[in-house]
Amino acid sequence: MDIGVVGGGAVGVTVAHDLAPEADVTLYEADELAAGASGRAAGLCYDAYADARDAELATRALERFRELSGGGGFTFEPCPYVWLAREDDEESDRRAAEIRDGAARMREHGLDVTTLDGEALTDRFPELVAGDVAVAAVAESAGYADPGEYTRTMGLLARARGVDLREDTPARLTADGAVETSEGPHDHDAVVVAAGAHTPEVVAPVAEIPVKPYRVQALVTESADVQTPMLFDASNSFYLRPHGEGLLVGDGTEPVEQDPDGYDREADESFREACVRYQERALGWSWPEARSWAGLCTATPDGDPLVGELADDVYVATGWQGHGFMRAPAVAERLAAQVLGDDGITGFEPRRFDGDETFEIVEVVAFDG
Repeated sequence: MDIGVVGGGAVGVTVAHDLAPEADVTLYEADELAAGASGRAAGLCYDAYADARDAELATRALERFRELSGGGGFTFEPCPYVWLAREDDEESDRRAAEIRDGAARMREHGLDVTTLDGEALTDRFPELVAGDVAVAAVAESAGYADPGEYTRTMGLLARARGVDLREDTPARLTADGAVETSEGPHDHDAVVVAAGAHTPEVVAPVAEIPVKPYRVQALVTESADVQTPMLFDASNSFYLRPHGEGLLVGDGTEPVEQDPDGYDREADESFREACVRYQERALGWSWPEARSWAGLCTATPDGDPLVGELADDVYVATGWQGHGFMRAPAVAERLAAQVLGDDGITGFEPRRFDGDETFEIVEVVAFDG
């Protein structure tokens, strides 16, 4: 079997790697590996999903991250993941109830998740400012990684398995499902498109898909004298995690559709200032910025990704709503198996949409299912 993969991000290279023992695989990447969303992702990894299907995928992804850790330049760092609601806004009761309910559903899935009040959270993590916390949940099976290093390491492993990995090779599909590059069309028995925000334009000759790119931002501090868990603040839509000797701080959704080739890749001054204020609120201190940037996530009408067969022998993987990297090893594994004849992931089928749906971009969080 001969298979083409379009897109050299975390999902694309993992699909190519997983297919290689059973097929001849060619991967086409327009730039270099991890040049798109995978190289700008935050790298938080956890199994804290209230939905059973998502929890299963996340659990498997964590297993694969741990198995790969230490190979090439990739390291997975275990670290608890905390998400919380504060008491100081009109939505606090609703958010607190969602966290308690979500944590209870996670425990039903067998996940190691506990709920704490503000005092207990301070006892567990004294570096956090938690006097105004209504409720927090802690997922023990979690950690963080460098998405770019994961993608490049998987690329090396894919090459070792015989994948023909062609960087600096923009590609799109023809109407009959061939992969067209500057060298002309390339026929494959099947094609997988995992090209991030560019996926809709790559597959447009075959089918329309309802995917909207939107902009998110992150900042890395200089060395920070603090040992903190990974944290998502549902009341402020900020998250943070350790990053080298410093911290990575990110915000929530900027709900405006973006041009994947023309969006602003620099972080806004207002965002950088907000990061300082949030560090002070969450940790009591702030540290100087080392660098900051903006990247793209992709939204779908129902918040679930499009993964599976879009047209005959044409498969897609996109629409991650910010949760792509942390599930990439498991989703790619399942998609590779589907290309080879197994069933796809229920609920992620691309054909559930007509492709011309109108919808608003909304933030999707794991704990409310």
